[in-house]
Formats: sequence, C-alpha cells, structure tokens
Amino acid sequence: MLELKKIELSDKQWIDPLLKLSDFRGCEYNFTNNFVWSGVYNITVGRFQDFYVSKHGNCFVFPAGKGDTDALLSELKNYCDSTGIPFEFCSMDIKDKQMLEQRYPGMFTFDTSEDLYDYVYQSQSLATLGGKKLHSKRNYINRFKQLNWSFEDITPDNIDECKQMSLEWCRRNDCDKSEDKSEEMCAVGIGLEHFFDLGLVGGILRVDGRIQAFSYGEQQCSDTFVTHVEKAFTDYDGAYPMINYMMANRFCKGLEYISREEDMGEENLRKAKKSYHPCFMVEKFSAVYNAGKGQSE
Repeated sequence: MLELKKIELSDKQWIDPLLKLSDFRGCEYNFTNNFVWSGVYNITVGRFQDFYVSKHGNCFVFPAGKGDTDALLSELKNYCDSTGIPFEFCSMDIKDKQMLEQRYPGMFTFDTSEDLYDYVYQSQSLATLGGKKLHSKRNYINRFKQLNWSFEDITPDNIDECKQMSLEWCRRNDCDKSEDKSEEMCAVGIGLEHFFDLGLVGGILRVDGRIQAFSYGEQQCSDTFVTHVEKAFTDYDGAYPMINYMMANRFCKGLEYISREEDMGEENLRKAKKSYHPCFMVEKFSAVYNAGKGQSE
C-alpha cells in the first residue's frame, strides 16, 4: 500500500523533479510551500511510480508527475478505504479536473472556491507598472524614491535582519492574537531558517540603512516566478509597492509570469492583489469520489 510520511528538507531532491514533470503554476505544487506549511496543514508525502503524492490533512492534492493514472487512482482509493478517510482531492488543476470528467464520468463530484485561486500577473507589468490602471502604483514608487532608500539581495550576511524584522512585524501586527497570522509567520520563519537550502531568492528594502521590507520567492515552473512572502513596515508610504516592484525587476527577467498565490478569502489581501490587475487566475477544484457511481475502476 502507498506509504506516506512527514515531509523533510531532504525530500526536495526527489520531489522537485516530479513536480517539474507537470509544470503546474498552482502554489500547492511547490516544495517550499509544502515544507514550510507542513505543520499547519498536516502535510504528508509519498511516491507512486513517477507521481508525487501529497496529502493535506485527509485530502490529497492531485498528484504531479506521470505514470498510470488508473493505477494511481486505485492506489489512492485503496489507501483511503484502508485508513477510513474519504477519497477526495483538493486544489486540483483544471486540466486534471477535465481529465477526470472525461475518463471517469460521474465518478467524482466537483466544487471550487475563488478563495484558493492564485493571482498571476505579467512580469513586464509588475516590472514597469505601465498604463493607466497602475498609475497609482507608479506614484507610490516615485514618492518612495525620494527617500534615502536601497535594495539588496538576501544573503547569509543579512538574513538575520529579515528574521528580526519578521519578529517585529509580528509584534506590531498582534500575531499573538490571531491564529492565522501566527501560523503564517511561523511558515515565514521556517522559510528564512532554510532559505538557501530551499533555493529561495529575495530582497531587502532599506530606508536610511534600516530594513523596512523583505520579500522572497523562487521559480515555480517553466514560465512563472512565485512570490511566497512579502512583508513591510508601514513607517513609509509605498514600502509594499516598492518591494514588489524591485523583486519583479531583480528576479523575474526571462519569466513571463509572476504568481502572488491566493488570498484565502481575506478582504484586505484580495483588494491588494486585485489592485495590480492579474492577467489570469489559477483556478482550483476539489473532487469527491461518488461511491458506486460512474465508470468502474
């Protein structure tokens, strides 16, 4: 039977090649996200043929990779039957949803939630902020540039400043009073602690030599950079637009798109992400197995 285990940093060496086989943009198909959020979402992982299998709680993310899909579904269903959990998928890419509908008609019931859709932007748009729609962002950038500011890559010499800023950001934003914020900043901290082993890249924004913002991410797939984290103090107007602008210019050249992941239904986050006018959203679907219905296995 399929064996699943808690994800470890050393698993990156076999998981990344399987993720590349599918080349998905969805943020669930990313080793860093699976690793840093594993404690919050109880993520366990395993391998079946050349499929990367990850389970978030009691729900499987539809596996990335390649192999015999019939055998894969049979293996996953047997696992669910033997462990007494429902056979269901979460955060499924639209192509896999369509594949299940065509190959196994009536076997699954599908649902979706825009709270989980990833926001994807043209890299050139975020790097230039051109056009009328982004005029207000350019104004923030121009005002910020009047300050004594600087931008630099995150390196072994300055990453501790990011860790300290993360703690201070938590203090200023009352993370101890919000489970969601506390969990998020725990994931941010894990990312910073293993930053270089995870292959992350990022930048620090300073004013008068003092850190005001940091951000980090990595290449998600063949044409997309994903921004995992973006944190700024509000001491100076425009710190968030500026770190976003600098990241796009520093790390996203040669890649067509930038993903800023989902908003999780948070109103302020949704407003901020929409204000940059995404060129499209990565739709995601859930699928629940209908016992005794549809095509037989």
